[in-house]
Amino acid sequence: MSSVIKNLKWRYATKKFDASKKIDQEDLEALLEGVQLSASSYGLQPYQIFVIENPEIREKLKSAAWDQTQLTDASQVIVFANHKKLDEAYVDDYIKNIAETRNMSVEDLQGMADMIKNTTLKMEADQQNEWAQKQSYLALGFLLNTAAHLKIDVCPMEGFSAENFDKILGLEEKGLHTAVIACIGYRSEEDDYQHATKVRKSTQDLFHFI
Repeated sequence: MSSVIKNLKWRYATKKFDASKKIDQEDLEALLEGVQLSASSYGLQPYQIFVIENPEIREKLKSAAWDQTQLTDASQVIVFANHKKLDEAYVDDYIKNIAETRNMSVEDLQGMADMIKNTTLKMEADQQNEWAQKQSYLALGFLLNTAAHLKIDVCPMEGFSAENFDKILGLEEKGLHTAVIACIGYRSEEDDYQHATKVRKSTQDLFHFI
């Protein structure tokens, strides 16, 4: 069995973290780099990611997540906040980044810029917000996979008030909205879920070859 599969079988949604164990800086940087490398539509990454360590803020977030202990016991809380609306300036900045990174001219990328603007910027506001949220979930997937490789535990969470998270973190004025969160750290020995057999659909039920 490959190490990739072994690591994925090792991971689970950790319900109880060991509050005494913290992720060291080197592993945290590696984990975040894995998230940075996430796939996204057009490569636009229409989100911002917040790494929450401040104990007082985490207590407030815990209250906005129905007092789930992961928010305060984990090493860090990762908040994926999508842009509610993109504009031409956002796309232009992205095109400029491509040009600088690949030693190209912005003019050479005009066709790409026009194509992106003619698709993403013409979405209705609700559609664009939903699309950006989906990109945030892709980044969450990269977090889960990278963490499994590093033997870091993660609890991805949707059980929270996104509106309250937005207020606590001051996201509204930034044009951002909390899409999904993840608590990261190390499992507690008292978390019985780590001993539960992983339940998934069989390959026959899940995969269809056409």
